[in-house]
Amino acid sequence: MTLTKPISHRPRPSARLRYGAAAAAVAAAAVAGGSAVDADSAWYRTLRKPDWQPPSWAFGAVWTPLYGTIAYAAGHALGRVEAGPARRALVGSLAVNLALNAGWNVLFFARRSPGAGLAGTLLLDLSNADLLRRTARVDRTAARALVPYAAWCGFATVLNASIVRRNR
Repeated sequence: MTLTKPISHRPRPSARLRYGAAAAAVAAAAVAGGSAVDADSAWYRTLRKPDWQPPSWAFGAVWTPLYGTIAYAAGHALGRVEAGPARRALVGSLAVNLALNAGWNVLFFARRSPGAGLAGTLLLDLSNADLLRRTARVDRTAARALVPYAAWCGFATVLNASIVRRNR
């Protein structure tokens, strides 16, 4: 007779593994997305933008800590969620979110399409809501850490919509 632990009693990954994997995933998304950005291109400079758009340097200043909070929240929440479907769903939600996060840069900058970027950021907003919901179910502290990220993405959606409207 073999004794196996039920799925819910499997040990959670170590903190080093959880936070390391989360940081690696977030860093990969940041690098992938960042490599598509060319804010100095003639195309981007000629776009009509609202007066309330932050200066270029502000985006790096904002995204750096936001990426840190995403990694923290993911590592923290993965330490609270049981193995099995809930953990897989949380990891999947995070993976989709990071892919959409990086994908916005490709849609907007690499494709030079503010309209496609707007569609991408709307999907990212929906993904943020899903990630927040799933995270809050297992770890309210981690969910609270994600709120500034979701808020900034909401601001980015409004900014992107304004750019689309001004550049028809």
